[in-house]
Amino acid sequence: MEAAIKCVAIDDEPLALEIIDNFCQRLGNVALKKFTDPKEGLEYILNDQPDIVFLDIEMDAMDGITIASQLPADCCFIFTTAYLKYALNGFDLDAVDYLHKPFAFGRFQVAFAKALRRIGRQPIQTSSQCIVLKQDYNNISIPLDDIMYIEAVEGYSKIFRSSGECVMSRILLKNILAMLPANDFLRIHRSFIVSRSKVQSFKKQELMLSNGKTLPVGRLYAPDLINTFNA
Repeated sequence: MEAAIKCVAIDDEPLALEIIDNFCQRLGNVALKKFTDPKEGLEYILNDQPDIVFLDIEMDAMDGITIASQLPADCCFIFTTAYLKYALNGFDLDAVDYLHKPFAFGRFQVAFAKALRRIGRQPIQTSSQCIVLKQDYNNISIPLDDIMYIEAVEGYSKIFRSSGECVMSRILLKNILAMLPANDFLRIHRSFIVSRSKVQSFKKQELMLSNGKTLPVGRLYAPDLINTFNA
């Protein structure tokens, strides 16, 4: 097997780093180092010379533009930020791509493929479809086809699996939605995401899953639900 692609991610938001970590694990053959301290991350990059760097822009200790200006000339980096106003700065600094948060796995793959082309590495064949979430201090790998639905519970997301098990992870529902393939999962309520393949029937205000579980459908999400299954 080809050597793992060495990557570094710098972001002062731990949840943003977890999403990048999850996406890298889904790609496979990626060794990722994460830093919430920009100065520590920059020092590591200068010493270790990773293949690809994921770099947030707006951080308290040191902004990403400043870090990018100090990277080696041949360093391949991708900006990840919630602020579109920085896009022009990013490309002026020769960033490979600019990921606007929250970004989905498919968009992440596009940026990663661009970076691989720049450094002359072969594309990665995506590993088995799963997401990796933290539960307490453990990483839990959950196959996508085992997910029935996901519920938001006071800053956590509770993943209900076809096997009957549940996984509780400290991640917001909108962030876990960004990890999931849009063609396979659908948000039906401010507190619920469902697997499309597990939907048995639905009405305007509620939905029934294949295991008999009934979930509410939010008024704002009903049109998307109807369009999805009537297309």
